[in-house]
Amino acid sequence: MRMSGTSSLRTAALSTVAALLIAGCGGSGDQGDPGGGRSRTATPEAAPGGSRTAGTTRIPGVGDALHSRIPAGSRQVVAVYGKGVNSAEATVVLYTKRGDTWQRTRQWAGHNGKRGWTPRHREDDKRSPVGVFTLSDAGGVLPDPGARLPYTADPAFAAPHYWPRTHWHDFDYVIAIDYNRVKGHSPLDPTRPEGRRKGGSIWLHLDHGSGTSACVSLPKSAMEYLLTTLDPALHPVVVMGDRKHLAA
Repeated sequence: MRMSGTSSLRTAALSTVAALLIAGCGGSGDQGDPGGGRSRTATPEAAPGGSRTAGTTRIPGVGDALHSRIPAGSRQVVAVYGKGVNSAEATVVLYTKRGDTWQRTRQWAGHNGKRGWTPRHREDDKRSPVGVFTLSDAGGVLPDPGARLPYTADPAFAAPHYWPRTHWHDFDYVIAIDYNRVKGHSPLDPTRPEGRRKGGSIWLHLDHGSGTSACVSLPKSAMEYLLTTLDPALHPVVVMGDRKHLAA
């Protein structure tokens, strides 16, 4: 079927927006250094908190500064434990609150910004922002896998094919991290309420084996699990940073 002139313009516009967003978030924002130095794939470290079924009244490894920013009504926390302030390797843990205790339900190896972490993220610094952020919207190239979060399936998410082939599927599934963005909109929405210099378009997305431009990346199976498990009614948030910042 031939596209109308209006459809063609819309597709072109979406592609332009996606290219800008992907450059902000993407696993390969740097031509010439697409792998961010090709750090080796992270292996799962023991995250704080004991066994998978152990309960605790606090998110392990998270100090007062960030713990106080977790909304009282939140019952799902994705904790991203960066290996070090300048490291791209991370361990990602999903905690679920049952009664008054947090239980560790899943854990995966992942990656963060290729230059590590910062509490003052800026556009193109290649560091992931430290903090607590809500998780409100999702999407990707692939059809909705049964996500509980609002999901936008759109080919405009696709990574450009001038990136290495290993990065082409980074955005098959994404969950927008609510850093400098408008909640309730597709992750493709480029609006940055606090200005472009503060960065944005930071997502959870598929892992390609090395650091990202600022996002957090996970195996495909992990993204599928999070998409079908994170529930708006449980007010999910991500708590993210290197272990030193997290513990402050």
